[in-house]
Amino acid sequence: MCKTLPIGTFTLVARDPNTGDLGIVVASKFLAVGSVVPWARAKVGAIATQPCANPSLGPIGLALMEAGAGPEDILAVFVRNDPELAKPQFGCVLASGESPSYTGQECHPWAGSRWGPEYAAQGNLLTGPGVLETLERIFLQRVDLPFPERLLEALLQADRAGGGRRGRQSAALLVVGEGKGYGGMEPWIDLRVNDHPEPILELQRRLGVHRLLFGRGGPGRPLQPDEIAWIQTLLHRRGLCASRASGLWDEATEKAFATLKNLQGRYRGGSALEEATLRYLQEKFA
Repeated sequence: MCKTLPIGTFTLVARDPNTGDLGIVVASKFLAVGSVVPWARAKVGAIATQPCANPSLGPIGLALMEAGAGPEDILAVFVRNDPELAKPQFGCVLASGESPSYTGQECHPWAGSRWGPEYAAQGNLLTGPGVLETLERIFLQRVDLPFPERLLEALLQADRAGGGRRGRQSAALLVVGEGKGYGGMEPWIDLRVNDHPEPILELQRRLGVHRLLFGRGGPGRPLQPDEIAWIQTLLHRRGLCASRASGLWDEATEKAFATLKNLQGRYRGGSALEEATLRYLQEKFA
């Protein structure tokens, strides 16, 4: 039952038709919105419930999808389990790509839904319908971006188109893909900005760090002696390597570097490094 003050939330639930990955982005004037709104399971589906979220609808929805329920079946179960379904919203995308979105008649205005194959967008307490129109349009247009970045770009542009009437506070990105999470576990990406003046921009920054630390890097290029010396000085100052800078990549340097800043996924051994990784280190430890 909804007993809290009006919040103001907009979400996009989507499926990547090329990979089958499922994702949700959400922004809200609500502390830690990522802890209550998005739910997803690889090869099953994704669902967002809002506002005054009934947390039980998320796991119920996923269980129904896993059992093979369709959109009408899910809505029927929700009606039976939530006597106040006239107030909330929910949007879900099944593993098949089916994508219903529901907005209750008593949901805080402006409120609405837009959906199509592979996506469902919904929002309440928005500045107007242009917010969801932008969310939908950018998601459909920016197919040049990787799926997680595409979700975030749509959320950012929707916020710039007016966003929520009550302002900003938190945002979250949840993406699942079979075997793609750390150690093969779910989720693949689970990033949350719980309280920030620009939560979506901060979420984009954190996605970049996630890509760097957990992405699989390329072969890179050989480091120059002065670059090696800089890295050796860094390792020595941080107590990771006993030897001082020589400009020559040796076994001690390699062993110490492999433990630096969780960059194992980007490091292939030897004195070769990607430009993005080297730039990250230089900016972090300048």
